Amino acid sequence: MSTKDFVEKDYYKVLGVPKDATDAEVKKAYRKLAREYHPDANKGDAKAEERFKEISEANDILGDPKKRKEYDEARALFGNGGFRAGPGGAGGNFNFDLGDLFGGAPGGGQTAGGFGGGGLGDVFGGLFNRGGAGTRVQPRRGQDIESEVTLSFTEAVDGATVPLRMSSQAPCKACSGTGDKNGTPRVCPTCVGTGQVSRGTGGGFSLTDPCVDCKGRGLIAQDPCEVCKGSGRAKSARTMQVRIPAGVLDGQRIRLRGKGSPGERGGPAGDLYVVVHVDAHPVFGRKGDNLTVTVPVTFPEAALGGEVKVPTLGGPPVTLKLPAGTPNGRTMRARGKGAVRKDGTRGDLLVTVEVAVPTDLGADAQDALEAYRKSTAGEDPRAELFQAAKGA
Repeated sequence: MSTKDFVEKDYYKVLGVPKDATDAEVKKAYRKLAREYHPDANKGDAKAEERFKEISEANDILGDPKKRKEYDEARALFGNGGFRAGPGGAGGNFNFDLGDLFGGAPGGGQTAGGFGGGGLGDVFGGLFNRGGAGTRVQPRRGQDIESEVTLSFTEAVDGATVPLRMSSQAPCKACSGTGDKNGTPRVCPTCVGTGQVSRGTGGGFSLTDPCVDCKGRGLIAQDPCEVCKGSGRAKSARTMQVRIPAGVLDGQRIRLRGKGSPGERGGPAGDLYVVVHVDAHPVFGRKGDNLTVTVPVTFPEAALGGEVKVPTLGGPPVTLKLPAGTPNGRTMRARGKGAVRKDGTRGDLLVTVEVAVPTDLGADAQDALEAYRKSTAGEDPRAELFQAAKGA
């Protein structure tokens, strides 16, 4: 994403939160929208997929305190595309083309809300460079990479280490990242090795743009490498063992710092973002840190009470005591048998009782039920229902 997009996009509007929203409010809004527009819930819906990407991008900025601070400061400085003159400026606000300021900023493009190149610091440093000297080129941060992984229900609850095969840009091995076949590139005469050129805008301001001759690298290959065509970068494939933490949710996006593409000129590597998909379980469900299960019971167990065994995920069954007169649909709690929380503790297992109705009764069972029906003939469980309907 370009720095221009970073400044112009209203991420607060995307998530539907005010600018003074707390971190918890931002997180809550993101989770709600992510569930609503997740591709798995809107298969084939291109608009929903695009909306999901916007939501993820907004959360990546507003959910990171450092990025959110830079974002707020940038928008406060540039407003709605107009530069705000400081004290002594030519009165109020004046506008200029943000495309001139941010267009083609050098550096590794990133996914999911990352900044190009060295970030806003590089752009603002060139903006207020009044001395006329060339801006010192900064090491380039590597690109961010986004990947996806599908886990079983049990792996998501307990955590898992999975292999990820990824392709990214890395220094070309054929030329050791120099871009020159012989490893002897020359310094760009236009930018004198800085990778940037400054131009005046009047009023004491100057702007820095990437050098068009060396494409921001500061070096020009005398004999371009045949593999990377002089760019110094080539595609690289690698397999990583990635640890997915316990308790991860379906659709959750995990950030692994420094696991993205390698940087240039000593710059740090980018980050790896892993979007997790979780397969459904035939028995258990999930509500946050709690697991859910529906357990069938017989009518005598529900009416007279008793003890029933309940399965747990990956552990021995637990025994729950049913009180006499337990209604169908009642939910009970087995504490500590749920998913792993961030602090290492576990949620609960929510057990919903479902009274099983037999479809094939023997003669003795039919006689017993007929006798029960006769003994309770005076009771009408629907009397209050009709009474309430009349009074409404």
